[in-house]
Amino acid sequence: MTSEIKLIKSTFQHEAKTKKALKNFITSAKILSFSDQCQLFEKNFAKYQGRKECVFVNSGSSANLAMIQALLNLGRLKKGDKVGFSSLTWSTNAMPLIQLGLEPIPVDVELDTLNVSSRTLKNVLEKTSLKGFFITNLLGFCDDLEVIEKLCQKEKILLIEDNCESLGTVYQGRKLGNFSLMSSFSFYVGHHMSTIEGGAVCTDDEELATMLRIVRAHGWDRNLALEQQQKIRDRHRVNSTFYSRYTFYDLGYNLRPTEIAGFLGNNQLQYLDEITQRRNKIFLEIAPQLYSQTAKYYPLRYDHIEFESNFAIPVVCREQELRDKLVMACDGKVEIRPIVGGDMTQQPFFDLHVKGYKHFVKNSNSKLIHQQGLYFGNNPELTAQEIKTIVKIFKVN
Repeated sequence: MTSEIKLIKSTFQHEAKTKKALKNFITSAKILSFSDQCQLFEKNFAKYQGRKECVFVNSGSSANLAMIQALLNLGRLKKGDKVGFSSLTWSTNAMPLIQLGLEPIPVDVELDTLNVSSRTLKNVLEKTSLKGFFITNLLGFCDDLEVIEKLCQKEKILLIEDNCESLGTVYQGRKLGNFSLMSSFSFYVGHHMSTIEGGAVCTDDEELATMLRIVRAHGWDRNLALEQQQKIRDRHRVNSTFYSRYTFYDLGYNLRPTEIAGFLGNNQLQYLDEITQRRNKIFLEIAPQLYSQTAKYYPLRYDHIEFESNFAIPVVCREQELRDKLVMACDGKVEIRPIVGGDMTQQPFFDLHVKGYKHFVKNSNSKLIHQQGLYFGNNPELTAQEIKTIVKIFKVN
């Protein structure tokens, strides 16, 4: 009896070697709360991504929350502002908008890229204005992101990216996550690179990076550079060492990662190109065989992307009955999931907490993908035989 092909097989790349190094680190480390390893990872990941600043946090969802809170703290967004978001996404893209008093406006995606395009964004802008737009680069794909970037600049819309699912994808000579004011990343065990749990925000904006660090740590100035600490203490007339360590300057949370996550990030970063190259190779082997089955599946377009990097391969069936048949065919053989969190407007929390959005989502592509889509894992440890098994299931059924 064959075992099920999992979304991800190992917690880490080169798992035995990594666990041995982790054991040695834990037994020798003097500090396991946020310290040198986390700060080193911030420098290393910023360099990898090609951004000036990286703020390391405890999850990709926390990164999303921190970005929105930082914009509110700085007055770049205000409560009640309308902020668009990709309707096909994960829950913790829409939830911070609701939780922090903004008005979330769903923006539909294109069927052939699974992502928002300038066309679908313009459709929303014809109905309402936006102060911000939180775009998700879904599963390593994107649409005309450079046009969206220019449109947001023209309309004075703050553009931020969720890049948690697209680490390493390159479009028009730029890594996804670098088309906006700031972007979030996830290092969850099932994603491209694992620190078990973990996330980050990257930006070129020093003021934002400083506020993100304040948001990350209760609203105080710990982990800021001494010069930044002095500026904020002078501004608020905090001149006592006794009080300065426990002065809370703005709204924040405890989103700090541990030194264990920092160590793992530095360790796994050396393998990231290896990981993404392998996943790219697997994707380019499987995708043409499935997406050419146009009578069964909606074809997905990716020839505009220079380097495709995803941790799962999506399929959108032309009929829901076929999707249901595939779910049964994969049972016990291939681990599958809905396409990310699906259409957020179809989720109970959204209808419970948001009113007046339905005219944005009538007959949406996101709803179709929600009802007729699924994905299976693209992990770097897939064998040739496992790839054949996956292709056979999706071509035969």
